[in-house]
Amino acid sequence: MLLAIDVGNTNIVVGVYDGDQLRHHVRMSTDRSRTDDEYGMLLGNLLTEQGLGWDQMDAAALASVVPPLTEVWRRVCARRMKGAAPLVVGPGVKTGMPVLYENPREVGADRVVNGVAGYERFRRDPGGPSGVIIVDFGTATTFDVVSPKGEYMGGAIAPGIVISTEALFMRASKLPRVDLEMPASSIGRTTVTSMQAGILYGYVGLVDGLVNRMRGELDFKPRVLATGGLAAVIAKHATTIEAVDDNLTLEGLRIIHGRNRSTA
Repeated sequence: MLLAIDVGNTNIVVGVYDGDQLRHHVRMSTDRSRTDDEYGMLLGNLLTEQGLGWDQMDAAALASVVPPLTEVWRRVCARRMKGAAPLVVGPGVKTGMPVLYENPREVGADRVVNGVAGYERFRRDPGGPSGVIIVDFGTATTFDVVSPKGEYMGGAIAPGIVISTEALFMRASKLPRVDLEMPASSIGRTTVTSMQAGILYGYVGLVDGLVNRMRGELDFKPRVLATGGLAAVIAKHATTIEAVDDNLTLEGLRIIHGRNRSTA
């Protein structure tokens, strides 16, 4: 079985693949102070609850945007998977996707992985590959554009919903923390519903506005796919988002691992 490990700034998501099928996935908080022993034991316990174990894991693919934890997770896998080091997405790894950034090394591994998975999802459209825009609602909200030829063209990065909300609470003394639930109206009648309207409907406007601006600069009509924690909440109200895939990054890791299997 394959472990697909997505190390983000807020959460770490681990998926277990049996062939092409995602058998199980778990989510952990990102904690830079944890050691490989702690992460290994935590993941082992979570796998055991599902009737799985480290002895069933044959390989691993890792995408990390937290450099201090990249080496930690290398050791987690190497020490528990019969000495097999994980495939770490980065320079030199065969992704099958040319990166058109001025400096390709600047692109986060998760963004390339999402691009690979998003392109593969729509590559077999009846009319042929249409290109795709992937909106990832993570610690940052990222927009990634992939051409019909499967090229990573670039994108945009905006502050994430959660960190924006926390900044508002921290800097405005009279405003409370609020649950990120979509209010019934964009015109709030309490402080809480006013904040919810501004944050969530505001992000709907950000997504639709930026996606439509990107579409206007492209010479093809891309499909639009969302992933990440609050993707489903925003997608219900955004007119530009066509589909939501919560496991997009894990799927991209599975695809990239397959492309590197002969050299892994």
